[in-house]
Amino acid sequence: MKWTHRRVIVTGGAGFIGGALTDRLLTLGADVTVVDKTLYPEDSRIWLAKLERLDKIYKKNGISNIQIQAIDLGRERDRFRLLASSHDVVFHLGAVFGGREFVDIHQSECSEMLAIDHNVISESYEAGIEHIHYSSSACVYPPSLNRQGYLLKEDDILSTGENWQTSDNLYGFAKLMGEMQLLAFHKEHGLKSSVSRYLTVYGPGELDASHAIAALIERSLDQEDPYVVWGSGKQERGFTYVDDIVNGTILGVENIQDGTPVNLGWDKRYNIEEVAKLILEVSGHNPNRLLFDRSKPEGPYSRALDIARAKRLLGWVPKIDLKEGLSRTIEWHSEMRRKSAASLEIKIATN
Repeated sequence: MKWTHRRVIVTGGAGFIGGALTDRLLTLGADVTVVDKTLYPEDSRIWLAKLERLDKIYKKNGISNIQIQAIDLGRERDRFRLLASSHDVVFHLGAVFGGREFVDIHQSECSEMLAIDHNVISESYEAGIEHIHYSSSACVYPPSLNRQGYLLKEDDILSTGENWQTSDNLYGFAKLMGEMQLLAFHKEHGLKSSVSRYLTVYGPGELDASHAIAALIERSLDQEDPYVVWGSGKQERGFTYVDDIVNGTILGVENIQDGTPVNLGWDKRYNIEEVAKLILEVSGHNPNRLLFDRSKPEGPYSRALDIARAKRLLGWVPKIDLKEGLSRTIEWHSEMRRKSAASLEIKIATN
């Protein structure tokens, strides 16, 4: 697919992965419109920081104004259809999300994704969108398969006979139902589609520190002592750098049209204790004590993906290993702090 002047919508485009995807698509020459609905007050620090990040992304690519539409995808389906009618491709990243604690506790909020996904998929079809890409999650897999040494395969969904809880809580089930909706629209209406299942994504640009790596970096830069790590520290993940995820997502649209899901994630595991110690090493913080807070949720014991399908269909493998990715991410967090401190100094000086 040639991206030059392709008219693209990125739902959730003000977010962490969505912003990185928007940046990459603009670099490839696409005309990108971001659709997002802030969960924060419009003047909140996080929302303003997201807009500032988007502004820099667009200006870096020679565009003076952010192309963004504030649409509540769970309720404003007509507005989304009107916008989609003037575009070619939709990357659907918009979701209700949070860290491990959110996935475990906020089931009623996660259920809103069922409406969001249906509205985006059905209205994309009605508007004549050429291709829709759905960003799914490794949470679609049965929790009982999250065990040491096992790599989750795309066909493992709904394989263990554990009713709807064969996915990781309602968040994972809603993501799986989003995939199923796409397959139905492809089979019944010929809607071209693709699906990527993400695993533990990290990297520069994550403004909400509810996920493990962002939280651990912020605690290290705060010089926290004792240094708190949620859970036992033994839980394992295949941590995946955001640029690798973005590249695989775009390759999905370029190579898949029938909604076939593809895993995107490292098949190499690190436990949280190893990650925490690596963050401390790279950031130069040497606390007297690591405190493992077992009262906090830690999620599945071990989760990593089989990426044979991604290699075969997309020619994709992750390229940024954990230490390099953490170095880039820590530098970004440090730079954000330097800019925030400089801005505060200017504000104090002018008062």
